[in-house]
Amino acid sequence: MITLRKSAERGHADHGWLKSQHSFSFAEYFDPAHMGYGNLRVINEDRIAPGTGFGTHGHRDMEIVSYVLDGALGHKDSIGNGATIVPGDVQRMSAGSGIQHSEFNHATGQATHFLQIWILPEARGIVPGYEQKHFDAASKRGVLRLVASPDAKDGAVKLNADAAMYAGLFDGAERAELALDPKRLAYVHVARGAVSVNGQPLVAGDAAQIDGESLLTLSDGRDAEVIVFDLAR
Repeated sequence: MITLRKSAERGHADHGWLKSQHSFSFAEYFDPAHMGYGNLRVINEDRIAPGTGFGTHGHRDMEIVSYVLDGALGHKDSIGNGATIVPGDVQRMSAGSGIQHSEFNHATGQATHFLQIWILPEARGIVPGYEQKHFDAASKRGVLRLVASPDAKDGAVKLNADAAMYAGLFDGAERAELALDPKRLAYVHVARGAVSVNGQPLVAGDAAQIDGESLLTLSDGRDAEVIVFDLAR
């Protein structure tokens, strides 16, 4: 079964410096029908105005993944990490027993457009951790590239969660298939462009919740960037 979640159905927040669209309930947006999907808890599509950002704040017991689409995101945290996240990077921060961090757009003329993703961890109270890797466009062209997983297979970022994350770029005749375990869940988020998911057309911001299927097919892409999650129930 495939259930579509259209972009316009998401929650919206406009804080001036931050414009955000929430796939699942978050902050002041609450929808009991969309509290997450399996162990995927948050996908926020955020746009941070130049010279602004999130001040230092805390998290616990969550795997937090940042995926930048445009611009750059400056990161600092209480375990000593300082980095800039750019398009192609996948950053994983394990909040574990507690971590403080900030995220900032240091540019003077460009907004930072990124996805903030939260996944429930397999265990609570782990030692906080951080990892960041770059996956260039060529490695994602016309395929679903594994970018995060529990076993860090094929150079993926390691997740302390029963979930895997893939990223792909699709245009024209490019096509990819991914075998699914019907006993698990899958979630497809179209970050930009347009693509067909098992024959159903989606555009930027749309998503597909997949349950009980054994195969995912992506085709008919038009400048599409797609994120796919393999999830525990």
